[in-house]
Amino acid sequence: MSHAASPENAATPESRAAREFPQGRIAFLGLGHMGGPMAANLVKAGKDVVGYDPVPAAADAARAHGVKVAESALDAAAGASVVLTMLQAGQQVLDLYRGTEDQRGLLEGAAPRTMFLDCSTINVNEAREAAAVVTEAGYRFIDAPVSGGVVGAEAATLTFMVGAEDADFAEVEPLLELMGKRVVHCGGHGSGQAAKVCNNMILGASMIAVCEAFVLGEKLGITHDVLFDVAAHASGQCWALTTNCPVPGPVPTSPANRNYEPGFTGALMAKDLHLALQAVESTGVAARVGPLAAKIYDEFVEHGGATRDFSGIITDIRYRSNP
Repeated sequence: MSHAASPENAATPESRAAREFPQGRIAFLGLGHMGGPMAANLVKAGKDVVGYDPVPAAADAARAHGVKVAESALDAAAGASVVLTMLQAGQQVLDLYRGTEDQRGLLEGAAPRTMFLDCSTINVNEAREAAAVVTEAGYRFIDAPVSGGVVGAEAATLTFMVGAEDADFAEVEPLLELMGKRVVHCGGHGSGQAAKVCNNMILGASMIAVCEAFVLGEKLGITHDVLFDVAAHASGQCWALTTNCPVPGPVPTSPANRNYEPGFTGALMAKDLHLALQAVESTGVAARVGPLAAKIYDEFVEHGGATRDFSGIITDIRYRSNP
């Protein structure tokens, strides 16, 4: 089910079964489209989960799935063994940890050995800053962004990309396996976020290519089913095609069959591509496709694609192809 960075870090089934982590409460902060189903899966596995989300609808949905809902993030985190965050931005994570002028931070008075587990997708440097803030306060930090979208969150088939110290990874791995089917130890702090931005740069670019190919096929008189049958079994095969197919029919579970109800929104794809661009700029990589993909998704968001599934960009390509 899982994969560590090196064989010596791999746990045997016997050793994994012997580990039950955490023994105490899990605070789950951020119960939105991804966090809500993830928290619900932890409850299904018998974990004591107390969540918080400032959006009443998200809190109510989590409560309906057995998650205890607190009145504040501080209340949820009180006495927790693990504080799991699934938030929109790195600054939100840092503010929650350190506190602001109006709000006390979670690091004040956290239980000894608390593990701060951030599953948000944020800037690599922000993840490393969060790690420094947490570890300097005497606690433990893991960055573990996910891939798999809402479908993966609901089905507990997510992939976790984990940046952590070896011992912390070994301890948290069984917990992550309750929410996903693959757990990859990518290296030290920030490495999970690094792997995520690289992955999503591939995903954003490949979805655009798949959508352009389908629109081209339409113009050339090839049916969606024929193109799918060819590409899905040839060198064009990719996740954007075979799992999140941007046209209705070939993959019944794809958002295209639900009028592009997300899924993974265009706004989130644009956000992740900009995180990749920040990494590209900071490292000096001569990337051209990634920046272009970010520009294309920015335009999609500006023209109504923010809340649609990111595969819905095919509708924008069709529109531009028929002036």
